[in-house]
Amino acid sequence: MIIVMSQSASREDINNVERKLSQLGFRTHPIFGDIKTVIGAIGDKRLLNTQEISTMPGVESIVPIMKPYKLTSREFKQTPTIVNVGGVEIGGDKIVVMAGPCAIENKEIYIDTAKKVKEAGADILRGGAFKPRTSPYSFQGLEEDGLKIMAEAREITGLKLVTEVVDTRDVELVASYTDIIQIGARNMQNFRLLKEVGLYKKPVLLKRGLSATIEEWLMAAEYIISEGNQNVILCERGIRTFETATRNTIDLSAIPVVKEFSHLPVIVDPSHATGTWKYVSALSKGAVATGADGLIIEVHSDPNCALCDGPQSLKPSKFSQVMEELRKVAEAVGRTL
Repeated sequence: MIIVMSQSASREDINNVERKLSQLGFRTHPIFGDIKTVIGAIGDKRLLNTQEISTMPGVESIVPIMKPYKLTSREFKQTPTIVNVGGVEIGGDKIVVMAGPCAIENKEIYIDTAKKVKEAGADILRGGAFKPRTSPYSFQGLEEDGLKIMAEAREITGLKLVTEVVDTRDVELVASYTDIIQIGARNMQNFRLLKEVGLYKKPVLLKRGLSATIEEWLMAAEYIISEGNQNVILCERGIRTFETATRNTIDLSAIPVVKEFSHLPVIVDPSHATGTWKYVSALSKGAVATGADGLIIEVHSDPNCALCDGPQSLKPSKFSQVMEELRKVAEAVGRTL
């Protein structure tokens, strides 16, 4: 439920309400607005005497949240969340582009690609140091050595970093290097991992699961936010259907649906959605036109030699061309790139 505080409520009034709710076993999540403060209260509503809370000084009203995802919902927070990644804002007017290789293979290729995506206008550098693969015999990533290469690329280019964590034991390590912690599709419902990244204040990029409904996706985000980390970015990366012409089926309808149900920003991964580089441009433009707040695109200096997902990676020259095309689409829908 939401406790709406009056405009005249003092900080002491707010603290008293939070204290009372905590005593009753509720977790509290205050949002301090320009005019009013609201307090999200998560717990067993049977333990709550609403009459007692409603008569406390500074309380204006109590509003129940009907959605199963409480803190993620528009009912809890009407205004869109903007996630700030070291000065890069995701969820505002600007379309944020994350780009780079699927996996960090060696320093030369990675830094070369990083420089080229920076030149083309990317805001954030992607790359996998820990790679969950379908086959245990496939390249699994360079792990901490890969994170060190990412950190060096950040020093050279100034780009912020996003990389995936796959194990609760590695969260602290990954968080110490990266600017955004990515939760991959296979781990969307790894609830212990979600709760672990929720303990950090670092932004989290949460990819939609292979066969997840939108409600399940938002419930996964709820796990992160309920632990105190409100900096969640959702990522649509295609879902598994009967279609075999593409790697997955991208669900562009998820963008406006999520925007209606949730205040969280949404980006799209057209590379994993299609599995083929030649479709990335069209789907990137479709994502921007549909309301996406950003894109995460795979770019590799030499895709034919890539150890992971080469067929879906753009060459830097093609990525630069796609960025030029996207600027026109962004302008047409009242946004910037």
